[in-house]
Amino acid sequence: MSNRLFQSIIHQMKDVVDRTIGVIDENGAVISCSELVRIGEIRRGVKDELAYTSETVCVNGYTYRPIGTAAKAEYAVFAEGDDKTAEKICGILAVSLNNIKNLYDEKYDKSSFIKNIILDNILPSDIYIKSKELHFSTDVLRVVMLIKFLSRADAVPFDMVAGMFPDKNKDYVISIGEHDIVLVKEVRPNYDPADIFNLARQISDTIQSEFYTKVAIGIGTAADGVKDLARSFKEAQVALEVGKVFDTEKDIVAYENLGIGRLIYQLPTTLCEMFLHEIFKKESLDQLDRETLQTIQCFFENNLNVSETSRKLFVHRNTLVYRLEKIKKMTGLDLREFDDAITFKVALMVKKYLSSKPVKF
Repeated sequence: MSNRLFQSIIHQMKDVVDRTIGVIDENGAVISCSELVRIGEIRRGVKDELAYTSETVCVNGYTYRPIGTAAKAEYAVFAEGDDKTAEKICGILAVSLNNIKNLYDEKYDKSSFIKNIILDNILPSDIYIKSKELHFSTDVLRVVMLIKFLSRADAVPFDMVAGMFPDKNKDYVISIGEHDIVLVKEVRPNYDPADIFNLARQISDTIQSEFYTKVAIGIGTAADGVKDLARSFKEAQVALEVGKVFDTEKDIVAYENLGIGRLIYQLPTTLCEMFLHEIFKKESLDQLDRETLQTIQCFFENNLNVSETSRKLFVHRNTLVYRLEKIKKMTGLDLREFDDAITFKVALMVKKYLSSKPVKF
């Protein structure tokens, strides 16, 4: 926030208010005042008095009021005197300067600029113009993470997440909703995606240990231009949505690792239903019991290896072969054959996708 803007407003109010008025920063230093000689003074004790209130306080013959909420107040206004008139003057100043500050921040703050980009609230033609105004690097490689809080919390620990990334000119932490935080992380051209995944794990572990709150984190692919930040953000959203369907046990999902699940998620439900009807006999997939489905899952996890799968399931090899023959008889697919196994795997994912969709009446 520009001190000059505050001083301009205070100077204009000087002739309207017949008292000394001004603004102090979070350290108690006077940064704007109707009496120019007082700029630079330190108002001792005021900071502690204002720390736990959003109302007015009186200290040494002056009345003070925070601009904004007490918890995040960077500035406070003051007026000479400790009477009702001084209190009213401070109230008017606080409302006026807070609105001006918010408008200024929205126009000149880089985080607000990035938020508008990822939420498609700015015209593409205005992005580069705004970038030049803010001196925002447009050709830096960045990755977008979406941090979604899954359990209810009294307050989303925005400040804690922001504190993990102190370089405000490279990394941006943005609140986009009651339960969502976005991290825009600058990365090197030859960055390792595993490093980004490990960073996401660090964020998740820290939040869970400090606030006992579970989060899910979606990771988009790298954006090599400022316009691509919106694309990376949408990928992070898709990663969480697809992961919720196909990788329910994972709390961190990267878009580039979604595999075939990403393709299935983008298909119309009618096409998916047609696929299942063409591949299987009527309701044959629904007739598979839990034990059979667990056998199939284990068989896939062990790369269609009969011996290894039987060992993991603690069953005789002939028992597993019998189960596979039974599946073949029911579905017409032999899971020991690679092509049939692929078809069955995709069919299970399609079925899971359809089950996740709400029933329409």
